[in-house]
Amino acid sequence: MKRRAFMTLLGGAAAWPIAARAQQGERVLPVIGVISARSPAVDVPLIAVIRQGLSETGFVEGQNFALDYRWVEGQYDRLAALAADLVRRQVAVIAAIGGEVSALAAKGATTTIPIVFVSGTDPVKSGLVTNLHRPGGNLTGVSVFLEELGPKRLGLLQELRPNAASIADLANPNYFDTERQVNEIEAAARSVGQGIDVLKAGKIGEIDAAFARLGQTHADALLVTTDPFFFTRAAQLVVLAARHAIPTMYFRREFAAIGGLTSYGSNINDSYRLLGVYAGRILKGERPADLPVQQPTKFELVINLKTAKVLKLTVPPTLLATADEVIE
Repeated sequence: MKRRAFMTLLGGAAAWPIAARAQQGERVLPVIGVISARSPAVDVPLIAVIRQGLSETGFVEGQNFALDYRWVEGQYDRLAALAADLVRRQVAVIAAIGGEVSALAAKGATTTIPIVFVSGTDPVKSGLVTNLHRPGGNLTGVSVFLEELGPKRLGLLQELRPNAASIADLANPNYFDTERQVNEIEAAARSVGQGIDVLKAGKIGEIDAAFARLGQTHADALLVTTDPFFFTRAAQLVVLAARHAIPTMYFRREFAAIGGLTSYGSNINDSYRLLGVYAGRILKGERPADLPVQQPTKFELVINLKTAKVLKLTVPPTLLATADEVIE
C-alpha cells in the first residue's frame, strides 16, 4: 500500500504530530501508541472500531487525542524494538493488538505506561496479568480466547467431514503459543481416534509449501491454528484452500466472509470497541490495575454455503441450525 493512500485511509492520523500542533497551537495532545503484530491493511477496520470505543468516552481523534502506529506484518522479532520506540516517544497509552506477542513486547518495554490489549488466549497463563478481575500492574484489556477454541473448531470440522480419515493442522512455529495450541488439538484428536498431520508455515512462501504437502498427506480437511500472521494472509489461505479443494476451518469470521468455508470465534469488533473504551477511561485517569479484563460472552459459528457447494460438501442440517451466520 502506498504511503499517501494509506495515510488517506487512516484519515490523516499517521501525520498526527504536525496536524495536532497546527490545529491546537502549542498544546500537545495525549498520544495512544498502537503496536500490532499484523499489517495496516488488516488492522484499518479495527482501528476504526477502537476510535468508536474512544468516542464513547468522549475522545475524538485530532481534538483531544492522537494515534501513533507501529506494525510488524508478522515479523514478531521486530516487536520489542518498536515497543521500546513508543516508550521513548512517551505515549500516554499503548494499545497492543494482533495477539499476545504485541502485548508481551509492550509489557517488556515499560512498567509505567498503561497498556491495553486484545488477547487471543488466557492473559493469566501468558503472563500479561496476574488476575482477570484485578489485573494489577500497568496492563488490562480484552481476552477473546481465540486460541483456546482449537479443540472446539476440530469438533465442528469433524461434523462437516464426519468420515475424514486425516485432518491437517496449519501452524506457525514462530508464534509463542503455537506449541500449546497444537498439543491441545492433537490431544482432542487422539481422544476420538482422529488422525492429525501438522503442517508448519511461518513465512509467506512456506504457506504455499504447506498446501502443496496436502496432496501428499491426503488430508480430508484443514484446521488453521490461531495466529496473527495467518490473519494477515487471509486471502492467500482462502485462495489456496479453494485451489486444493480442501474444506477448511478458520478462527475469524473474516475468512468465511471472503470465501473460506467456515469459522468459529468471538465477536472481534466488540472486543476492539471495548479496548477503545478502556483506553479512554485510562486517559481520564483510571488505572489499568483496577479495570478487570473483559471476556466474550458469545462465540460465533459462520458457514459459507457458496463455498460448501463449490466443494460439493453437504452441511449437516444440525450444524446449519446452530450457525450464527450462513453466507449464501
